Amino acid sequence: MLTTIQLIALVVFIATYILIIDERIHRAVAAMAGAAVVVFLGIVPWESMLEHIDFGTIFLLMGMMIIINVARHSGLFEYIAIRTAKMAKGSPIMVLVLFSVVTAIVSAFLDNVTTVLLLTPMLLYITKLMDLNPVPFLLAEIISSNVGGAGTLIGDPPNIMIASSAGLTFNEFITTMGPIAAVDMVLVLILFLAVYGRSMKVTPEEKGIITKTINSLDEEGAITDRKLFKKSVMVILLVVFLFFIHSSIGTYLHMIFPFVDPALALEPAEVALIGAAIILIWSRVQPDEIFEKIEWTALFFFAGLFVIVGALVNTGIIEMVSQYMISMVSNQFEAMFVIAWFSAFASAIVDNIPLTAALIPLIHDMSGTMDVYPLWWALSLGACMGGNGTAIAASANVVVLGVAEREGVAITFMQFLKIGMVTLVITVAVGLLMLYAMFGML
Repeated sequence: MLTTIQLIALVVFIATYILIIDERIHRAVAAMAGAAVVVFLGIVPWESMLEHIDFGTIFLLMGMMIIINVARHSGLFEYIAIRTAKMAKGSPIMVLVLFSVVTAIVSAFLDNVTTVLLLTPMLLYITKLMDLNPVPFLLAEIISSNVGGAGTLIGDPPNIMIASSAGLTFNEFITTMGPIAAVDMVLVLILFLAVYGRSMKVTPEEKGIITKTINSLDEEGAITDRKLFKKSVMVILLVVFLFFIHSSIGTYLHMIFPFVDPALALEPAEVALIGAAIILIWSRVQPDEIFEKIEWTALFFFAGLFVIVGALVNTGIIEMVSQYMISMVSNQFEAMFVIAWFSAFASAIVDNIPLTAALIPLIHDMSGTMDVYPLWWALSLGACMGGNGTAIAASANVVVLGVAEREGVAITFMQFLKIGMVTLVITVAVGLLMLYAMFGML
């Protein structure tokens, strides 16, 4: 039986989720209202509220939004969009495939939120140029970022948490989750072409008109400020480089400056904020107009949602459900099945970061009865692919929807759910079968 406090926390969570799905109240307002209730009732004490907000995610988003908004002033994204559109040679299907593949690959080596912040403005520009419905393209971008992020240790926050706790290496992730992400990416493309391919077909005449229109565009002419263009490219490349070496930056700096601690490491959020500071100082763009374009609604949505999920953590509901699910298994095969599917569907409802945090100690507890090595991969699979389930299941989803909404493109919760849940089931099912094959369980 649930206690009164647990019941209240659960009711607030469900009520907030219903408001988000209903969409008559903005999701950011719904999340902030739910957070206010659990704080007011003391389920999440005011003095510990900030502990539940993942400021790493918040500041990472904020820093990258600043960088992207400054770079946009130079025409950088229009330049890349025109080049990509020309590569597609007037084919809407090729645009979808090209952007999906690029998104998946980049998301494997950068944080997937950073990836979609970079690519979404370009994708919206291309679909506008080609007079296409941007919704299928944006959905494909979101799902590709989550699938690609599952392939490496640094691609998605749950993988970083799992690797840290279980002692897994970058190479282990590449060899285990990399092939799964690649196969799932192919299946995602096939699914999107099956669902949306017919609506993207154009007649030879239409394709000719689109190609002529795109070829008439001058990518060089799209650059409005060549100095800012070069500065933006340099800062973005610096940020990307720092993302690659952020965890071991002290080692490299120690070689040049012996007084630097070799153990020095930067958080991804620090990298984003450093990049934001550099580009604001270097570009001399007025900060007021940049700060106005930050997706504040997305940031407040995340903050509110973190607090509501914190109420579920504080009251022990997440741990209770997790323990119940794991108590149902008696061997590795069953444990992998339950962990993968439970974490996938649960991640579609609550943020996968606290969910992963709740499941990690439970998997450690199972080490006394079985070899838990395969279970880590089942958790990674479920937590990452579960991000495709709903519009609020992963940070990348919320960010893309926020940017699209700002540009007048609305994607409803149910629109996302229809394709997202099908994707979740396919990617987790195939990924689990591949894990069984890898560990000789088939």
